[in-house]
Amino acid sequence: MLFNSFEFLLFFPTVVGLYFLLPYRFRWLLLLVASYTFYMFWRVDYAIILVISTLIDYTCGIMMDRYPEEERERRKPWLWLSLLSNLGILFTFKYYNFFNGAASDLADLMGVSYAAPAFELLLPMGISFYTFQTMSYSIDVYYGRIKAEKHLGIFALFVTFFPQLVAGPIERAGNLLGQLRQKHDFDYDRVTSGLKLMAWGLFKKVVVADRLAPMVNTVYNNPTEYEGIPLITATVFFAFQIYCDFSGYSDMAIGAARVMGFDLMENFRRPYFSKSIKEFWGRWHISLSTWFRDYLYIPLGGNRVVKWRWYYNIFVVFLVSGFWHGANWTFLVWGALHGIYQVFGEVTKDQRNGLAKRFGLTKASSMESILQMVTTFTVVCLAWVFFRANTIGDAWYISTHMFTGLEESVRTIVFNIEGLREEWLILGRSTIFFALGILAIMVLLVIDWFREKNMNISLEVLPSSIRVFAYGAVIAFILLFGRFDETEFIYFQF
Repeated sequence: MLFNSFEFLLFFPTVVGLYFLLPYRFRWLLLLVASYTFYMFWRVDYAIILVISTLIDYTCGIMMDRYPEEERERRKPWLWLSLLSNLGILFTFKYYNFFNGAASDLADLMGVSYAAPAFELLLPMGISFYTFQTMSYSIDVYYGRIKAEKHLGIFALFVTFFPQLVAGPIERAGNLLGQLRQKHDFDYDRVTSGLKLMAWGLFKKVVVADRLAPMVNTVYNNPTEYEGIPLITATVFFAFQIYCDFSGYSDMAIGAARVMGFDLMENFRRPYFSKSIKEFWGRWHISLSTWFRDYLYIPLGGNRVVKWRWYYNIFVVFLVSGFWHGANWTFLVWGALHGIYQVFGEVTKDQRNGLAKRFGLTKASSMESILQMVTTFTVVCLAWVFFRANTIGDAWYISTHMFTGLEESVRTIVFNIEGLREEWLILGRSTIFFALGILAIMVLLVIDWFREKNMNISLEVLPSSIRVFAYGAVIAFILLFGRFDETEFIYFQF
């Protein structure tokens, strides 16, 4: 079930209404049934995987908790059972065919016979999210950071909580499990705050992301037919498409949970205002980046090692992050690029600071800040080429032809308005469609900029009549300019 679907428009108010009407002791059961119903709208039989994963991790947590924290050796077999079970499920459905194909290609190069069959399996929606969530639970129980959850129903709800089940945020047990046991009374301010956040997420999805998607798809599905400005435009559009698609889902998930009284972790914090790649990853998909920090980067040694090993740790984490996103060489290259960016930033930090001082660009300089944001956005977009491209070949073509004929195209656009219209039409849509996409991005950036500067625009100070009119205008704007073709969220495939 999609957040931007008619089914959810009926499902969510029904669940919320029943949630606040039911006695407290039955609410967990309602949410558990609702969560499985939400997931089974996509595919019924794959809910079995959720049940298996839940039972294994619940059992492993209980068994680990039987032994004192200092007897970790007796806990370890249960930790390994949990990790290998989750990773085994993930490997079977998501990565088996990738490694099988790589092995087949290598065998062909070596002239060796290789006949392992491929699996024709549909990737379960959200599998990378809920497996990582349950693995973090098992690891935290193993290290004694949390106690194992004894109530099977509450634990099952932790795994399947419908607002964040299929695309995060990837919640930690220490944050969510306790909330699932608390009684949440109806709170008008929380409900309205959650609904407004859901509306903002819906705006990002249907007004920005889904409007940009057709123009991005037109170019990226046939990249060799284009060069220059269309490639650049489609890449920039994709940067905003994926941001609004994914952060829009997170906003709706956090907002939906907030309506019922739950607090999910922030997952995006206006990442395109970042001044470095390091800052970007502190703002982008925060639940995943902190997951890798806590469960991979720090266990590898973090920055408490010699420099070359520190750089190695950084690169490995980003490489694995790329592979988490998909079983394709394009995602591996995307992750590797971000690892290179991060390492390069650390290696050259002193030299860059020296150059900034030499040219009189202090940290308080607005010019330096703008330059850093533009530079960071540019290198992030160059990496997005590999994330979005269907193949490495397509990504290479786009990367090497983005600036081909650029001078002539710019001259044509500047001195000939028809040339500008032709560039828009090349993207497969009318001038109006293109202009609405640009307008949507501008509205997004203006609102994000106000939020970045802590200048939140609150309508609560206005008289109720004007406030109702303003909310109605926002809803009308979404309905008028949004695209309601129930397009899936991009991160559902991960």
